[in-house]
Amino acid sequence: MVCVQETRWVASRAKDADGYKLWYSGVPRVNGVGILVDRHLRESVVEVRQVNNRLMIIKLVVGECTLNVVSAYAPQAGLDEEIKRHFWEGFDEIVRNIPPAERLFIGGDFNGHFGLAAGGYTEVHGGFGFGERNGGALRCWTSPRHLSW
Repeated sequence: MVCVQETRWVASRAKDADGYKLWYSGVPRVNGVGILVDRHLRESVVEVRQVNNRLMIIKLVVGECTLNVVSAYAPQAGLDEEIKRHFWEGFDEIVRNIPPAERLFIGGDFNGHFGLAAGGYTEVHGGFGFGERNGGALRCWTSPRHLSW
């Protein structure tokens, strides 16, 4: 599976592509998210929710396991706080509505710049950051709602 962001594909649709299945959601000229599923898993998809041009989720049942895959594209720095609030509330609702017995995979662009130094995030930083840390990075790792996953 591959989660993609900034697709710029318009509408909420599904396409077949050489045996793979692509679900996507977007509006003209901005944002857009999608999830591409391998030919071996495409028949395992039991639900698709194209929430908006920044959030979508698919549910797969593989054997005894139920897997939820979320593709997310957070608003970048400089956008209106209302847009950011709307995104994080929608994301929070998706995560909270997944039953504890089901698995969750999140693939997304959270527009967080973590900077050069790990600065308290050595478990997740990886040493490949650049520039200065921004508010998006702080929100990803310090918001109480996300620590509850």
